[in-house]
Amino acid sequence: MFVDEVTIRVIGGTGGSGSDAFRRESFVPRGGPAGGDGGDGGSVILEVDPQLSTLTDYRYRAEYRAERGTHGQGKNRTGRQGEDLVLKVPPGTEVHDAESGELLGELLEPEERFVAARGGRGGRGNVRFKTSTQQAPRRWEPGEEGEERAIRLTLKLMADVGLVGEPNAGKSTLISAVSGARPKVADYPFTTLAPNLGVVELSGFRSFVIADIPGIIEGAHEGKGLGHQFLRHIERTRTLALLVPVDDPDPGAAYGKLRQELEAYSPELARRPHCLVLTKTDLLPPDEAPPEVEAPDAWGTFAISSVARHGLETLLEGLWGTVDTVREGEGSLLVREREAEVRAREGAEEDGDPVGEEGPASGGEPRGLPDDDDWWGGEPL
Repeated sequence: MFVDEVTIRVIGGTGGSGSDAFRRESFVPRGGPAGGDGGDGGSVILEVDPQLSTLTDYRYRAEYRAERGTHGQGKNRTGRQGEDLVLKVPPGTEVHDAESGELLGELLEPEERFVAARGGRGGRGNVRFKTSTQQAPRRWEPGEEGEERAIRLTLKLMADVGLVGEPNAGKSTLISAVSGARPKVADYPFTTLAPNLGVVELSGFRSFVIADIPGIIEGAHEGKGLGHQFLRHIERTRTLALLVPVDDPDPGAAYGKLRQELEAYSPELARRPHCLVLTKTDLLPPDEAPPEVEAPDAWGTFAISSVARHGLETLLEGLWGTVDTVREGEGSLLVREREAEVRAREGAEEDGDPVGEEGPASGGEPRGLPDDDDWWGGEPL
């Protein structure tokens, strides 16, 4: 079962309480306080596991609680810290606050971590409260409660190319023809009920990931058909492929409907680079050309037959070229951001506020000793 959204409650472990103990030992009168601190509670941590592709593991359990810290003991023994509870999630998982809807974080890279609920701090033992005027304190602190919150996990699949089309447009047949994915293929609408991912491998060690989502019909933004519940899975794609079968009564109108539904869901997604793919050309007579569809905003138009494997190589090379160009643009943007950070750091150093040597810009004290001798008063030693 494919599950892409769940709501769970996460609770950090409670910290252990401090100890109220005194040293009792032969020939040591008035040994003084010896109560140790309590251990910190464990935290609930989300970690990316690239082997996962769904949130099914969290469908049947609503609450996750980390281990609490143990209490402090006599002889200045600190309680053991509670173990962190690590929850594995697939890459592309977003973490939202279930009450406010605020985006708390997103997990994209393998082994990337996000602390969903921090454990409570352990309480201090009575040895921490000993002073010159209070030699035998009976004071101690209880451990703090761990954080508790309800979070909503939303999965957005990570893919380079997203296939968009009406039911029976040939999306599942295409992804099964160009990759190792084996989605269900049949001659009735809504055969695909969950997204599918496939890896396309080309010559020269080139590869990209393609995503197939359930069919989109007119009025999907109003909840018709399967609605827009799966369009989130193509939000992270670098380019889109809009599939229109050649046996459609009006291919131009079908293309326009897909564009309208994308615009209704997300204007940003509608501005994503896309190409038009005319599918099922094997249904045309041998001497008949594919219909002409005006797509001025598309970066390319292709006519293919996934069953006969006609036009697939040209389509895949075009998709790879666009994906590679977008990747290079993303890399250049990252380089520009890092260069801007370096220039900002160099500018701060030229202004006499070297990074890492002084405290806050608002008059913070130097962290290290100055080079001159003013710090000891200027008198000869």
